[in-house]
Amino acid sequence: MQRTTVQVGPFEVNCPVLAWGDRAWIVDPGAEPDRIAAVLERARLVPEAILLTHGHFDHIGAIPTLQSKWPGLKVYMHPADERVITHPLNSFPPDYPAIGRPANICDVRELEGVHSLKPIFTPGHTPGGMCYFFQDDGLLLSGDTLFAGSVGRTDLPGGDMATLMDSIDALKTLPDETEVVPGHGCATTIGREKASNPFLLRG
Repeated sequence: MQRTTVQVGPFEVNCPVLAWGDRAWIVDPGAEPDRIAAVLERARLVPEAILLTHGHFDHIGAIPTLQSKWPGLKVYMHPADERVITHPLNSFPPDYPAIGRPANICDVRELEGVHSLKPIFTPGHTPGGMCYFFQDDGLLLSGDTLFAGSVGRTDLPGGDMATLMDSIDALKTLPDETEVVPGHGCATTIGREKASNPFLLRG
């Protein structure tokens, strides 16, 4: 796997572009579709899929433009977050206008095993939150479930702290050396978070 991570939008969402040969997956394209497209075009990559860790506005804003540029591009996510995408409060204009329901939505669990992907259902930040563990590469894309030193907020519609803590417990079982690229902020490892993150040290 080759990986380029682009920070996009005012909320500085980490948008990894993952490539195998000349094909790529785009994860959480929250904004600045032209910058994301430029990464693909410079490397002569053709996007096969968009993967969403969850449906909040700052992780989805570039989808319409990317789908216009590459017609038929599928959006993979957990079905429980489809209603998050279309929730009336799921926007932050003018930077993040509502996008409506994207075309070609698919259940991301259909991709299990492709490129060694293990989709991990991690609700709590949102009802359909997902983390993506690429087992052969020792890489976890944790979205807004787990951050370096913290975890995702649960005070938005559909959030639940007890559920999020159950999801965090599931991530603690991954190998310590697993690299974690969160939805915002710097990368970390599972071992580092187990040793220092107060939400992983509890109880």
